Amino acid sequence: MEANTHGTGRLPAAFLTPGSSSFIDFLAEHSPDLLPGRRTLPASPAAIEIPHGTTIVSAVFSGGVVLAGDRRATMGNVIAQRDIEKVFPADDYSAVGIAGTAGLAVEMVRLFQLELEHYEKIEGAQLSLEGKANRLSTMIRGNLGMAMQGLAVVPLFAGYDLDHGRGRIFTYDVTGGRSEERGFAATGSGSIFARGALKKLYRDDLTADQASTLVVQALYDAADDDSATGGPDMARRIFPIVTLVTEEGFRRLSDEEVSEIARAITAKRLEQPDGPQAPLL
Repeated sequence: MEANTHGTGRLPAAFLTPGSSSFIDFLAEHSPDLLPGRRTLPASPAAIEIPHGTTIVSAVFSGGVVLAGDRRATMGNVIAQRDIEKVFPADDYSAVGIAGTAGLAVEMVRLFQLELEHYEKIEGAQLSLEGKANRLSTMIRGNLGMAMQGLAVVPLFAGYDLDHGRGRIFTYDVTGGRSEERGFAATGSGSIFARGALKKLYRDDLTADQASTLVVQALYDAADDDSATGGPDMARRIFPIVTLVTEEGFRRLSDEEVSEIARAITAKRLEQPDGPQAPLL
């Protein structure tokens, strides 16, 4: 008969049984109800006003990759939150930005962080960047049922590939389909405007400082045309989250660093409201 572990301080047998290096597989076997995609939803969740987050942008530079996001969450035409965080470290050498249903997206990010940490502890080594991107794809696919009912999560994943010595960017669709982007990428409701700015200003030889300025410029342009995207809020001192991932690891720029970039851009926009122009040949 199985020993009673209640009140003894011992872990249940499930935690002591050798198994997969995937924490998600472990949950699916022992507590599937804890996975976001396994929960029972109301008959029409799309009718419920739920906070949504946008916009996420990323760009590769000579020493790595930058990932940034605005701070606004909306419920329909109402601003639900002005200072939401949408960009997170996935592990030491990668980051993930979220667009879509805010609550589910944050939960998915936390589960993804735990998945990578669990793998590293079980295997004694980090997943390759390609492997991390594939794990995230599987998680998004597991949320397809919720996505079909209006609770979609569409992240943007970026990191420094230690095997190839460069930054890489991956985008996804709601089915978990994955694409590697070259140079830059954007997702969320303001992505069409952000991508236009990135396409206009991106170069292959950007420095980290130039790439950081580029993504804030792109978010500024997105906020200019998309009401769900928030631009730099000087009065409240709320600025985009900007993160860098290089061979030295993940680093989030301080509020002072981002505010300096935002103030410089805002000052230039007084002269050029539509932003800097790409040079003509």
